[in-house]
Amino acid sequence: MLVYPAGVDLSTSALRVLARELTARRLAQGTRWRRLAAGRQALLVLAHLRCGHTYAQLAAGFGVSTTTAYRYIAEAVDILAALAPTLAEAVRTASGKAFVILDGTLLPIDRIAADRPFYSGKHKKHGMNVQVIADPAGRLLWASPALPGSVHDIKATRTHGIIGALVGAGVDCWADKGYRGAGGTVRVPYWGRWETLSPGQRAVNCSHAKIRALVEQAMATLKTWRLMRKLRCSTSRITSIVQAVLTLHLTCTN
Repeated sequence: MLVYPAGVDLSTSALRVLARELTARRLAQGTRWRRLAAGRQALLVLAHLRCGHTYAQLAAGFGVSTTTAYRYIAEAVDILAALAPTLAEAVRTASGKAFVILDGTLLPIDRIAADRPFYSGKHKKHGMNVQVIADPAGRLLWASPALPGSVHDIKATRTHGIIGALVGAGVDCWADKGYRGAGGTVRVPYWGRWETLSPGQRAVNCSHAKIRALVEQAMATLKTWRLMRKLRCSTSRITSIVQAVLTLHLTCTN
């Protein structure tokens, strides 16, 4: 396999934070020796998450075995996932905002037709449903644990307890028609075909769409981590990956 030098489009703050956490983990475990130093392990993990390089590619580039690359990445992902903000913490942050925007996204996964629970009829592909909360400027505040792609957005919202958390904090929320019937502080557009709505209802829906469209920036934030564009790992690991990416994003932007 050919090996070449390449760059990762991330700030050094992400590398420093991850390297610090890995060093603390090694000290707590009493680790005497590793094939890679904490800084190099952190770089390997960031290259995997940001660029989507496979374990074999990373193993060749960093001079370790494929198994070692897998173990290093799994260890770091679990550490980062544990640092991700909880829903309660995200809602506490959102309480200082005028409102938040809620939407769901599908993270594509590598599955076959027999895996029906992961097939999204809306998107016509297999994937995992992740709920996203963004602030009025479209900045990512929180991403939910991943559920099978067949789960509807409103069901996912109720499963995660998002509506109750927003109501408890008194935070207004804007969402699309997929959240119709959510209740609480969730605002959705008027239901019906365009031609059947009154001029006032059409104006409200247009205004609502302009506000809600900003959540696409938060969705794009997740997809800039190229691993998220096509996940080929076990579905049981996807929640940890999403939480790890959330931690790194917040680390780079704060």
